Amino acid sequence: MSSLTLNVAMVFLTLAGATVVVAVLSAPRNVQLSSMNMNLVLRWDSPEGESSDLIFTTECTTSVRTCPVGCVNISTHECDFSSFNTSLSVYGRYRARVRAQRGAESSSWVESDPITLDSETIIGAPNVWLFSHGATIEIAIKDPEFAMSDFRSIYSTATYNITFWKDGQNKKTKSISCDRRNRVFLNDLERWSNYCVQVQITAEGNTKPSKPSSTVCERTTSADAPWVPAVVTFLIMTAAVTLVVFAVAYRRRASYFLCPEDQVPQYLLATPCSPLYWAMHNSDQPEEIYNSVSVIAEDKSVESRWEEPGGIADHHMLKIFPETLCKCHQV
Repeated sequence: MSSLTLNVAMVFLTLAGATVVVAVLSAPRNVQLSSMNMNLVLRWDSPEGESSDLIFTTECTTSVRTCPVGCVNISTHECDFSSFNTSLSVYGRYRARVRAQRGAESSSWVESDPITLDSETIIGAPNVWLFSHGATIEIAIKDPEFAMSDFRSIYSTATYNITFWKDGQNKKTKSISCDRRNRVFLNDLERWSNYCVQVQITAEGNTKPSKPSSTVCERTTSADAPWVPAVVTFLIMTAAVTLVVFAVAYRRRASYFLCPEDQVPQYLLATPCSPLYWAMHNSDQPEEIYNSVSVIAEDKSVESRWEEPGGIADHHMLKIFPETLCKCHQV
């Protein structure tokens, strides 16, 4: 009886007059084993009509032996064998299977189609960068990273298929191919124009090309020689190194100039011996003589009179503004 049409099978076994009943779950559906950048992943859907409280167990096999480790009692619908099996071979041919469980109940095993990694893995898109050098655009390409081994160890003769076009003219594309070189130059392009590039990898021994890279665009400039930026960079670095060497070689002189160590001469710090200095130093402070003045507002000039100490009279004319009037008191 097919596992897709079997909901609950009752298997009656008569042993010593006893009847044993075994309940069987529906099996997982759409079981597929796939590979992307040399990983090995099994995916499936839950059994039809079953609740979501199921757990799953997976196994992986080759023509020779079973994989050392599989996913056990997981609730997700995916198992990546390459994440914990270090003994997998990039040239191996693999199958995988899965079954559902709920408590003591379990479904039958459902097996995937076989897959050979090096010929059927899907190669991811390469990374692409563009650099403008006048009327030339440099293309830098980085291979995709693999889960097992590295790209060039498996596909040593892989080629890059480069498609480029002037921005806005997608139907007028041009293509070039190159082997192994991860830096390519597009020469004699129109100045002050935007060009777009897309790269795809073709690997001998793999059944299909890689996924295409993202489209990257760059603008050409004037036809300056490509060595001009290098010369400018060299001059800047030379000036910086010269300043550093000068600072290290003359740091002592600079510190002496900014922070001199010279001291004040001792003869300036010594106590003067002049008689005038000692006379000033030992003399009493003179008594200060002052007069008190009061100001009262009045719109006229007044004459004030007071005597200076010693009995000498003196006349002082004060000009009083409208706002003030001076009233003088003799002290």
